[in-house]
Amino acid sequence: MKPAAAARRPLLLCALAAAAALSFLLVAPPPPLSSLLLAFPASPYAGAPKLVFLLAGQSNMAGRGVAPSPLPPPFRPHPRVLRLAASRRWAVAAPPLHADIDTHKACGLGPAMPFAHRLLAGAGDESDSSGLVLGLVPCAVGGTRIWMWARGEPLYEAAVARARAALAAGGGALGAVLWFQGESDTIELDDATAYGGRMERLVGDLRADLGVPNLLVIQVGLASGEGNYTDIVREAQKNIKLPNVVLVDAMGLPLRDDQLHLSTEAQLRLGDMLGQAYLKFNSSTEPRQ
Repeated sequence: MKPAAAARRPLLLCALAAAAALSFLLVAPPPPLSSLLLAFPASPYAGAPKLVFLLAGQSNMAGRGVAPSPLPPPFRPHPRVLRLAASRRWAVAAPPLHADIDTHKACGLGPAMPFAHRLLAGAGDESDSSGLVLGLVPCAVGGTRIWMWARGEPLYEAAVARARAALAAGGGALGAVLWFQGESDTIELDDATAYGGRMERLVGDLRADLGVPNLLVIQVGLASGEGNYTDIVREAQKNIKLPNVVLVDAMGLPLRDDQLHLSTEAQLRLGDMLGQAYLKFNSSTEPRQ
């Protein structure tokens, strides 16, 4: 075995273990409600119809941004921004959103909370009394490659199951999939060159299995990579040949000292960019009067 490959084996084994742990969510019974309420505050909007967003990918979606004190407003909880906990119960969303999903690493700030705040602001309704209710469904797991998200793999099946559970728990509609993944596919040339085809299959499978043929997928263009083939993956992301797949490019956003994970400032900016992309797409597809 090549030395580099041997060094990477523990990382891949860790990612596989994380995938197996997430697959357990498919069959595990929910914990008692009393224990959930201690960690995840209940919301009066839990039974309301929601605009649901699936958060998928790897660590930069799960979030590794360091939480400053005080927490910037776009990261703070809002009564009408909910998250689907690992137990598949709705709770008020508060970072780290993936704490009970991406359990093999310490999660921090990701782009989803600023994204949600941008949508509320775009709807012109940030009051607590009425209006749009957003449901965030965390599914991202750090260190995962895109083949681990293929139909039939634990991560894919868990994400589909959680999306279905989110829509069943109060109803609503699936707004989009937010996808930030690919850093781990920059290590091996075979993974990098296969990325585009695997991504297109993933989008098609999600649309078919969730029953939303025109489901919007907003993918984040890589800002960094673990290997030498970042440019190949980025080029594949730019050349996805499917309708309703939007690219938001993170290149140039500030990174943490590890030169892999987005900083807190970058996650805030990315969340706002994702929100703008969703609002722009939504306005362009609204029926004209």
